[in-house]
Amino acid sequence: MDPAWALREIAFQLERAGEPTYRVRAFRNAAATVDKTGAEKLAQLAENGTLTSLPGIGKATAGVIEDALAGRDPAYRGKIVDKELPDGEPLRSALRGDCHTHSDWSDGGSSIGEMAVAGRDVGHEWMVLTDHSPRLTVANGLSPDRLRTQMQIVAKANELMAPFRLLHGIEVDILDDGSLDQEEELLGQLDFVVASVHSKLRMPARDMTRRMVAAVRNPHVRVLGHCTGRLVVGRGRPESEFDAEAVFTACRENGVAVEINSRPERLDPPMRLLRLAAEIGCDFTIDSDAHAPGQLDWLGYGCERAIKAGIGPERILNTRTADALLTR
Repeated sequence: MDPAWALREIAFQLERAGEPTYRVRAFRNAAATVDKTGAEKLAQLAENGTLTSLPGIGKATAGVIEDALAGRDPAYRGKIVDKELPDGEPLRSALRGDCHTHSDWSDGGSSIGEMAVAGRDVGHEWMVLTDHSPRLTVANGLSPDRLRTQMQIVAKANELMAPFRLLHGIEVDILDDGSLDQEEELLGQLDFVVASVHSKLRMPARDMTRRMVAAVRNPHVRVLGHCTGRLVVGRGRPESEFDAEAVFTACRENGVAVEINSRPERLDPPMRLLRLAAEIGCDFTIDSDAHAPGQLDWLGYGCERAIKAGIGPERILNTRTADALLTR
């Protein structure tokens, strides 16, 4: 068994189960160290019991490496709680991709390449990379220059991974006046734009409605992301207040999909608003909003909620091929 693969597989399972980031990072960092260490040296250190002399290798990760080199199923895997996620079938099987994902270019924990490989390995035909825009400094949002550089990285990934396709997008902040936090010319070059509110979530309902409607009227926007901004775990965060009928009507009229965000702490929009958007005639995306490879497996949460709201695959953009997705 390849030790680096074993470490990354454990990291994936920890992410999928929602374990703390520091624990996941230990296994991914250890895998990176293994990648840089020759197989002969790695085997010698394992035989001598000195793997922990390598940077980023601790007792737990050394144990995984030793087990993998010996051809054993790593004992650490038995410590991972096998969290049963909703499968969201039969809708989950109809999804061809994921429209909202992040890498370590903004606030994700893994490289573009790692995220793309994980997307392919969970069965996607395509995946949209949507790192944050400049104003979200806490999330290391991308300046115009960094976004241009990222275009080149995405193009290279597609050369290496065909027929899987990594589409280049952005999760752009909706500013206070409804304008978008990135150069219009750059937005026009991207494959896909998700627009989301990340600031002043308690803005008065009238102003928030005006803000969101202005954003969905922008011709570059394809998806309205996690529309209420709520959090439903821990201390939580209340929903933003806005005229949902007006916002969803604007989405329908402008060909903007309403995102069904699958993150367990978001599950946004709430069911009453999801049903309203369906009644109004909106299209949808079911997105993981993944910030790590294991989180790409969370789409079942969104599929389950779409099924409850009576939303069929014909209204979900993720069921399309990449070429069809890019055609408005």
